[in-house]
Amino acid sequence: MTGLALACTLAAMNNKPRRRLLDRLGDAPSLLVSGTRLVGDIETPGALMLGGDVQGDGNVEGELCVSLGAHWQGEVHAISAVVAGAITGVITVAERIEIAASAVIRGRVTARSIAMARGATVDGELIVTSGEPVIEFAEKRAPQGS
Repeated sequence: MTGLALACTLAAMNNKPRRRLLDRLGDAPSLLVSGTRLVGDIETPGALMLGGDVQGDGNVEGELCVSLGAHWQGEVHAISAVVAGAITGVITVAERIEIAASAVIRGRVTARSIAMARGATVDGELIVTSGEPVIEFAEKRAPQGS
């Protein structure tokens, strides 16, 4: 399993059990693979799987998956997110964000629900809009390459 797929299958993003990646991502996810570099703003009507680098702002009208080794620099909005890579800036998630142990976030994280693995690095503000506490968990799977 690739790091991108592993990051995006950490857990379901809502209460419905949707374990298969394509069930969660919808019909046609956008994909920026490792080695891809995008400079500019991005909007996508559905899910986005990021394996490369983005420098700019974004609006993802679905699930955002930032894989191990990927980096987003800027401000990004998404419906839900799983982050195993790096974000420098602001991430605002309407529903749930899961932050893997390998993640490095430097900036503000805002979401209705935040689940963060032990070992994750967040250098900035965590804002939970539901008022619930941040959920801390231990990852059961080692990152790809470990």
